[in-house]
Amino acid sequence: MDSIDKNQPEENRKDLHGKEAVERIKTMVQASPNCFFCTAEAEGLSRGERPMNVRTVDDAGTLWFLSASDSHKNRELASDPTVKLYFQGSKHSDFLQLDGHCTVSTDKAKIEELWEPILKNWFTGGIDDPRITVLKFVPKDGYYWDTKHGGTIAGIKMMIGAAIGTRMDDSIEGTLKV
Repeated sequence: MDSIDKNQPEENRKDLHGKEAVERIKTMVQASPNCFFCTAEAEGLSRGERPMNVRTVDDAGTLWFLSASDSHKNRELASDPTVKLYFQGSKHSDFLQLDGHCTVSTDKAKIEELWEPILKNWFTGGIDDPRITVLKFVPKDGYYWDTKHGGTIAGIKMMIGAAIGTRMDDSIEGTLKV
C-alpha cells in the first residue's frame, strides 16, 4: 500500500454492514443532523447541493426530511431520485457520506411526526401548509471517517506520534453497506 496508512501501527479500517452500519449512521446523524443533500439532477444556482436537516433516522437506517413541494430539490428528485448526503459531526472527525435514493410523499401522519414549530420559518402555513412534503432517503452504501476513542485521545496520540516520529493516528474509516 503506497499511502501514509502503511506507517500506521494500529488497525484503522473497519467496513460496516447491516445493523452495525445503521448504528454508525444513527450515531453520526445524532452528532450532526445537518448535511449537504446533493441530487443527481441540478437545477438552479445551488447546482443540486443544499444544506438540509435530518428530522429523524429510523431503525432501518432510513433518513427522513421535510421539503417544500415547489423546491428545486423536489423537481430534481422527480427526474432522478439518486441522492448523496455529506455530514460533518465535528471539526476534526465524524465524517459520513451516504449514497441512496429518495422518494417524495405527502404522508400527513409522517409530517405530524416530523413537525416542530420552528419549521414554520419555511412552511408559513404551519403543519397544514400544503407545500410540505416528506422525503424518505434510503441509503444503500457510503463511507465514514471517525476516531476510535474521541477527539481528546486522538489529539494526544497525534502529539505523541509527532514527538517520537511515529504515526499514532486514532482514526477509523470504512465502507457502509446498509
